[in-house]
Order: sequence, then structure tokens, then C-alpha cells
Amino acid sequence: MISPGQRLDINFKLKVVRAGVPEEVAFVDLLTRPTIVSVYMKNNTGSCDKQNDSLAAHAAEFDRAGFNLIAISRDTCGSHVKYAAKKKIAYVLASDPDDLFSQAADAVVEKSMYGRTFQGPARAAYVLDRDGTVLAVAGKVDPADHAAQLRELIKSLGTGAQR
Repeated sequence: MISPGQRLDINFKLKVVRAGVPEEVAFVDLLTRPTIVSVYMKNNTGSCDKQNDSLAAHAAEFDRAGFNLIAISRDTCGSHVKYAAKKKIAYVLASDPDDLFSQAADAVVEKSMYGRTFQGPARAAYVLDRDGTVLAVAGKVDPADHAAQLRELIKSLGTGAQR
């Protein structure tokens, strides 16, 4: 997994849902200010719902603190549109079926489900600067209290991160 101080290769495109509208964007264009990127597996599943519920409840707080918020999963934009409406999500939901972000973060890991092993994105969160430099990493997301975990991560960066 990528470490703070390293820079992600942010030269890839993703389909995203922003304000309920699907579009394709260059990832770099989403980094208009320091950005929190939260990676999860799938909409409408227990832990992933808890993770997004925590983010949705505190999204305005992160915005006021000067951070963009992006949640990335393998789901389609069609699924994200419905999910955003259902969960009242105002931040960007990104569709990344090819795990481009997780590959850039060196965070594709072996997972297992029902006795089957496969490769997938690590459930993790990253705080990125505008140029893709990693400022902080939460290598293990606490789905139930993800926002508090991110607040602590941002706080650990000191006042320089409160841009």
C-alpha cells in the first residue's frame, strides 16, 4: 500500500456521479483541493453502507474543513445514482470496476468470500493533496465510525492540512 509522501499516478479516467449526474472525468480533475478518497467494495451491503452512512452524515464538515470527498467502488454509475439518492449522498461516488485507483495506490489485495479467493481493492481511505501526493492513509477503515477515523487522520496532519 502506498505511504504518505508518495505520489499516486493520477492519470486515469473514471466514471463518477456528481450531484446525481453521471459523467466521465480524469481523476486529476477531481483533486481541486485536498481530497479524502474512501474505497469500499459494493453499494447496498452491510459494512459498506455503514461506511457511507458515516461519510454522508459528516460530508458537510469535511467540506467546511477544505476537503473534497470521493467514495470509490466497483459499482456502476447507474447503481451509484440510485445509491446516492437512497443514502442522500452529496459527495462524489466513483465507479472503478477495473480497480484503477487501488492499483495506483498499490492496494489490490487477496480477498476471500464463500471459500473463493480473488483480487480486490483494500477497504482503505487516503488523504491526497492536489497533485496526488498522499498526505495520510487509513489502511483499515472502521465502517461504523469512518468519519471520526478520518477526522483523526486529518487532525494528525496538523494545521497545514486545513487548507
